[in-house]
Amino acid sequence: MALKRLPLLLYSYIATELLAPFFASFLILYCVFFLVRLIPLLEVVLELRISFSDFVRLFAYIFPHMLLYVIPMASMAGVIIGFTRLTNDREILALKACGISLRQMMPPVILVAAAIAALTGFFSIRLIPAGEVAMRKLMFQLAKEKIDKGLEERVFTEALGDLVVYVDHIDGKKQWHGVYVSDMRNRKQPIITMAKAGHMEAEVEKMRVTIVLNEGTLHSTDGPDSQTVRFHRYQLQIPLKPPTRVGGDDLTSLSKGAMSQHQLLQMARKLGPDTKRGIVFLTEYHHRLVLPVGCLILSLLGVPLGLQAGPGRRAIGLPLGLGFFVLYYILFTTGRVLVEDLVVPLVIGMWTPNIIFLALTAIIFRRTDQELPLVPERLQNLLVLLYERTLQPVLKKVVRLARRLPGLRKGPQEPAEPGAESAGLIIHANPITRVYHYPGCARYNCRDCTLRFKDARVAGKAGFKPCRLCEKTEK
Repeated sequence: MALKRLPLLLYSYIATELLAPFFASFLILYCVFFLVRLIPLLEVVLELRISFSDFVRLFAYIFPHMLLYVIPMASMAGVIIGFTRLTNDREILALKACGISLRQMMPPVILVAAAIAALTGFFSIRLIPAGEVAMRKLMFQLAKEKIDKGLEERVFTEALGDLVVYVDHIDGKKQWHGVYVSDMRNRKQPIITMAKAGHMEAEVEKMRVTIVLNEGTLHSTDGPDSQTVRFHRYQLQIPLKPPTRVGGDDLTSLSKGAMSQHQLLQMARKLGPDTKRGIVFLTEYHHRLVLPVGCLILSLLGVPLGLQAGPGRRAIGLPLGLGFFVLYYILFTTGRVLVEDLVVPLVIGMWTPNIIFLALTAIIFRRTDQELPLVPERLQNLLVLLYERTLQPVLKKVVRLARRLPGLRKGPQEPAEPGAESAGLIIHANPITRVYHYPGCARYNCRDCTLRFKDARVAGKAGFKPCRLCEKTEK
């Protein structure tokens, strides 16, 4: 039996329709995220006076971190926009007329979404930690270079805050000769240190800068008492006064975001996986795995949302997609906070948003495949009744009070001509729920009620039925 040939032309066409809006959405979203990140970054750039090449390096290190949130949003938006266009141009209808079901269109979507999710996972697990480590080392090095440039011969340097350094001579090997240091840190009287020679050491791995002095004396005064100490070698750690924070992140200390997956597990075992200090590292470990899977689920959710468009209907896919995206991150953040507070178990708190959205995607996809509305009719009627009994009376009172205000009073209106309301089509119907409404019904002028019928008899023959409120009116 010959194997059925895959419709590669169809698959490549659908993939192309998804990738084009994905790259466009990615570019727009990344520019927005970059501008938000650029404002605190410029403060560091201007303060350290770094060169253009160092700025490009710094930007490249920050690049992966922003993509962790940009790629899932762009992937979901690309799928929604792609299927919205196919639906509006009736291409989905033509494919179904040719016997191609929605499920047969899913392989290219799954492949594209899986590739994007894998890329997100690579950024999350490998590039982001490596980028944070490199960024911190670069900023530390730049801060040290500013200190070196601020140290000049025969000038009292106050760039180190409460440390004042004076160097008589600096040779070509950056060795100091004739050093004077005044240390006022947490003291009312300074500690004066004088040495014949010295130099500065920077330990990038430990994020530490130290002044090493040789052959000198240390003079300390405490009230009427004074003390003199001679030393052969004296080390003095100095603070980094240049800005070392970008967007609230300290760039001179290695954090959990800069650790590898193996290091996170080791630190959690060291601190205790059941303690608040240890659980933080485990949540970071699962955070890097949960988001790529969530990216895949949100991309697949974009298919039924994009199919909600159509001729004569508003494209609500993108607003719904944005709402689902925000809801996902709210659930994700809430679950992570509950886990870190030891309220819920680790796996349940971190993976529940993905489980919920996977079930939601399956339900919405099934209803869309059966050409049913996203929200069941009973639930729609229940929401309408809830709105009429709770919000509508309040809104009517607010409107009445607003009309009583002097600036909002309207002039006398001309009386309507008799029969004007009944002229033409008086029955408004919703083609999605196949429900019609009489004039005076709260849903009579709803946005989705795009069909008009002369009377209820014509609407009934077309397969429409009255809503619950209008059904009571008929009785």
